[in-house]
Amino acid sequence: FHDLNIEWLETFFYVEPYDREVLSHPQKYILDPGGEIFFAVDDNGKILGTVALMPYDSQVYELTKMAVLPSARGKKIGHLLLQHCNDYVRSLGHERLMLYSNTKLENAIYLYRKFGFKEVTVEKNSKYERCNIKMQLDL
Repeated sequence: FHDLNIEWLETFFYVEPYDREVLSHPQKYILDPGGEIFFAVDDNGKILGTVALMPYDSQVYELTKMAVLPSARGKKIGHLLLQHCNDYVRSLGHERLMLYSNTKLENAIYLYRKFGFKEVTVEKNSKYERCNIKMQLDL
């Protein structure tokens, strides 16, 4: 989880202090508050991708820290991870998924829109410096 996300961040942006804190302490920031971390693995058990869900409020989960191994990109791993998160949050009876991203990530934004995510206003005090788009999916 940590290494895949650090590699992804260093490839496309840089590791922000909030990223480093969450990735160094996923138990504290993701799991203990009621979140989940999921992995996509191949038939040999090799991790191809990962994603986390963090509770945003009582009815909303934040989709965060999605990263795919460079050699597995373009093979629909992100699609599978996103579908799993969507199904999981629906099974819990929650109302919405939301995420923060950057429009530089054209393939990711396309995928989110394909799943039905809509752009909403980004808060002025967003926890991510790189964030220039916030999206949500009503379930």
